[in-house]
Amino acid sequence: MAGRSRSSFNKRLKERSRQDKQREKMERKVQRKSEKPAGDSQDRLDSLIDPSAASEQLALPGSHVEESNFEE
Repeated sequence: MAGRSRSSFNKRLKERSRQDKQREKMERKVQRKSEKPAGDSQDRLDSLIDPSAASEQLALPGSHVEESNFEE
């Protein structure tokens, strides 16, 4: 006889499942990091810091924002 109760067996299965999911999650995370291009994060930061977009977002409704001569 094994001597283990049913609850101990269920706990062991649950813990094993949790560990498997955690390992798979880490593998996916590592894979995403390896596939990510190096300059992607800087491009994303540049788009977030666009001064013309910021001034348009901060303008009050009904007010007119002057167009800048910003050429891209």
